[in-house]
Amino acid sequence: MATGLSPKLPLMTDSTDGYALNKKYSEMISQNLKMLVLTSPGERIMDPEFGVGIRNFLFEQNIEVTHAEIVNRIKTQVGRYMPFVNVKAVLLTPDDDDAMDPNYLSIKLEYYIKPLRAYDILNISLKDTI
Repeated sequence: MATGLSPKLPLMTDSTDGYALNKKYSEMISQNLKMLVLTSPGERIMDPEFGVGIRNFLFEQNIEVTHAEIVNRIKTQVGRYMPFVNVKAVLLTPDDDDAMDPNYLSIKLEYYIKPLRAYDILNISLKDTI
């Protein structure tokens, strides 16, 4: 029988467990944090306020005011849905993979997991998610 904390997303088959599983709490928290950032409000059934809705900023100007709004939205959502995570820094930078187009953003989220007493970093390239 498979033992794990949650399925890895996107779902993939695994010869050991049937489907690949997150076997560490830090992996599961990182995945949940990524889903929180990528989910749009109203997308999750029975909880219309869940999610940062990063895609809603797709056609906004790439300026400090927009960046501050994104950072605020991330910190608010993490505080509400993942109170055991303390966001230390949110860095929004042009995507390193595409030096020709500075309009792509990459999110670097530095956070501390209180129960595990561990720091971690989550990198999200928005180019791959849109």
